[in-house]
Amino acid sequence: MTAWLPKVRVAACNVAPVFLDTAKTVQKTVSLIREAASNRADLVVFPETYIPAFPLWAAIAAPIDNHSYFTRLARESLLIDGKEMRTLQQACADSRIFAHVGFNERSHHSVGCIWNSSVLISDEGRILNHHRKMMPTFYEKLVWSPGDGAGLKVVNTERLGKVGSLICGENTNPLARWTLMAQGEQLHISAWPPVWPTKRTASAKNAAGSEGATTGAPRGKQYDNLAANRTRSAAHCFEAKCFGVLCSSFMDKAMRDEMVRHAPDSAETLDGITQGASLFLDPTGSQVGEQVVGEEGIAYGDLDLNATIEGKQYHDVVGTGYQRYDIFDVRVNRKRLGPEGIFTPRAREDQLAMPWTSSPSEQDENSGASDAHSPTSHDVGALRMM
Repeated sequence: MTAWLPKVRVAACNVAPVFLDTAKTVQKTVSLIREAASNRADLVVFPETYIPAFPLWAAIAAPIDNHSYFTRLARESLLIDGKEMRTLQQACADSRIFAHVGFNERSHHSVGCIWNSSVLISDEGRILNHHRKMMPTFYEKLVWSPGDGAGLKVVNTERLGKVGSLICGENTNPLARWTLMAQGEQLHISAWPPVWPTKRTASAKNAAGSEGATTGAPRGKQYDNLAANRTRSAAHCFEAKCFGVLCSSFMDKAMRDEMVRHAPDSAETLDGITQGASLFLDPTGSQVGEQVVGEEGIAYGDLDLNATIEGKQYHDVVGTGYQRYDIFDVRVNRKRLGPEGIFTPRAREDQLAMPWTSSPSEQDENSGASDAHSPTSHDVGALRMM
């Protein structure tokens, strides 16, 4: 039988940034983009806020002790139309490869506004989607501003099929996941931090003199980062009948040592914590391809998107075979929120969707198509995109 959908080779980079150094981390990213392309990858994926770091300090030290780190992160964060992003776009165009990159994004309108963001860049250097994490999780709220629904888009590409993505805890949000399912997602990217501490170890708690409330769970038992990420990603793949790419960051010795210098009582907690993994899942939720965990490296997966078809014959939660649009009515607001929507008639990233080599004037002339007619615009059943 002739293949209908593409076969996609994906590279998932289980790597550490050069901690809080954007220039060096971008250089490392470009090198990894080239390496993935040389290994025949169609898409290379980077972790959550890979550039320039995940704000681990918010988990292990009190907010009043972290001002210097917030200032450093704000200074090193990227503008969506800045020189660092243009460098990444050029690298993708030069290597003819798609890339999905997690980064800390700063605002043109406030030096203290930082978003947990990601971009999907095409093999022509175009920004196809720009997403800001809708709601920071737990202690992340001390660092990142809430995003919006503008990035809840599945991009229809010829080379990769229909690609969607969510950041970390968003993969636990049923409505966010349903929004992507309803757009026919075939390849789902999920980006994760290196570690996600939720408790001190028992001895560290005693040393700090903070026993905390007694619970039924063993004292010091950590949230299982690896198991949790795989569980919710597998659930999404099973429900959407899509392939999944999990991409986690890595806490290297340099990051660990700096955090311990900042918060000495965190050493035992950080040394005993589970690091994330980078791996691949098929439309049944089963693991396929390579895996990297506990070290830096690139995992490769060869994914045949034709395998997304069969499961929908007997359990399609989007199609009319297993959905009741006369019962459920969901609305999704995909408007970009914030000052940029007030001062400009068109969102800044809409202009960046042109090839990276275009000048701003050329972009204005060529970007006339409205979102209502774009490849990422959908009105599926009772799911209404605003």
